[in-house]
Amino acid sequence: MIEEAGRTMLYSSAQEWRDAPQKRVLFFGMSGLGKTYVSNILRGAGSWFHYSIDYRIGTRYMGEYIADNAKAEAMKNPFLRDLLLSDSIYIGSNISFENLTPVASYLGKPGDPAKGGLPIEEYRRRQEQFRLAEIHALLDTEYFIDRADRLYGYSNFICDTGGSICEWVDANDPNDPVLSELSKHCLMVWIKGDDAHTEELVRRFDRAPKPMSYQPEFLGRVWEEYLKEMSISEGDADPDAFIRWTYAQALAHRQPRYESMARNWGVTVTADQISAVQSEADFNELIARTLEAGG
Repeated sequence: MIEEAGRTMLYSSAQEWRDAPQKRVLFFGMSGLGKTYVSNILRGAGSWFHYSIDYRIGTRYMGEYIADNAKAEAMKNPFLRDLLLSDSIYIGSNISFENLTPVASYLGKPGDPAKGGLPIEEYRRRQEQFRLAEIHALLDTEYFIDRADRLYGYSNFICDTGGSICEWVDANDPNDPVLSELSKHCLMVWIKGDDAHTEELVRRFDRAPKPMSYQPEFLGRVWEEYLKEMSISEGDADPDAFIRWTYAQALAHRQPRYESMARNWGVTVTADQISAVQSEADFNELIARTLEAGG
């Protein structure tokens, strides 16, 4: 382990990485830049355990919230209500690594209920539930490293985080409880996009806007700004229009936070470098070169 200028890293050199009998990495960055892509390549190699933070959130920490929300909707239908009350049907989320929609659907979007929106206070409540769930899931990383080795015999480990990890940590605090814990067990790797990647993410989001989680202070600011700019009340806000309006700002808000995480706690690779990875050997070489260059 290397410690320098406030940065703690699990591997001190390219050679230490190459020689490590157990390679452990944590990917962070905006969704859509290759975290899950490279995680799937490594998992497919056969010796890597893939720990998905979003999957853990949806199954362990928010599973009941998601199921209860679906049940509440079903209770509005007299036919389904009778079946639920008599325990004749079961409602649960069919979450998987490939389908994390139940988590996003539960988070929802604030605004006009007629357009599928949530009252802002309910939206904030669900955002706080997600914040706590993500922190717990991140802190479960050590447990899953041990479990993957002890139970399944996986020597290598990937922690595949969600885009919002940067919202709940202070990368400039050397004692940040989440980052201190994670950096003890994994090499933290930022997958960094350029302006072209950002433009593509915005275009993709505009075509199909999806619920996100936001730092409370950021959410409060952009919500008030949106209502004022549109001259509307909370109940009149178009949910999709709001999250489209917010998305580019959220990217800009997160970028310096990711950068601080990489500078103080890990290393940086580009999205283009990740997209060029085709095998476990490619990935190992990329990390070795990155460490050799000083991160």
